Amino acid sequence: MSRTVVAMMEDHPGVMNRVVSVLRRRGFNINSLSVGPTDNPGISRMTIVVDGDETIVEQVIKQLYKIIEVLKCSDISNEKKVDRELALIKVAATASTRSEVMQLVSIYRAKIVDVSVDSLMVEVTGPPEKIETMQSLLRAYGIREMVRTGVVAMTRSAVGSARVSDDAARDGRQRGNLRAVAPASN
Repeated sequence: MSRTVVAMMEDHPGVMNRVVSVLRRRGFNINSLSVGPTDNPGISRMTIVVDGDETIVEQVIKQLYKIIEVLKCSDISNEKKVDRELALIKVAATASTRSEVMQLVSIYRAKIVDVSVDSLMVEVTGPPEKIETMQSLLRAYGIREMVRTGVVAMTRSAVGSARVSDDAARDGRQRGNLRAVAPASN
């Protein structure tokens, strides 16, 4: 079972290397690792997806806390969360298959970001399952090259927030129409 761990850490050279080394030495299988800056200068956020049960995740978190620059770690696997990944997939597209590939891209609300005589480059964003399904469908046409960013995840807000559908958030249909959902009063 895949588990998602989020770690906040000081943004110093070599921190990511230390994190990966600690996890590698302990034999943890990292499915995905994504790191980037946060809104706080000097602080980075790392999302790590590992194989294992709750015991494995507890060990991962204990190991991460041994790294001085790690400020906070949490297992968000069982929390309500939004997780996303981005993939770029270069797929063979002949004159006879191009329209089929474009139709799949449309169905999955992906984008064509580059076109050549014999291929299309597709950008697909969504939960890892969506990326895997799109990859599986495009494999029939011949995937020439592919890259995935790794999962990023964030827990959903608590009561008092609005949830926007993935489609509406993507195309902005509800922009400006969001209102906080007030808790029911008795």
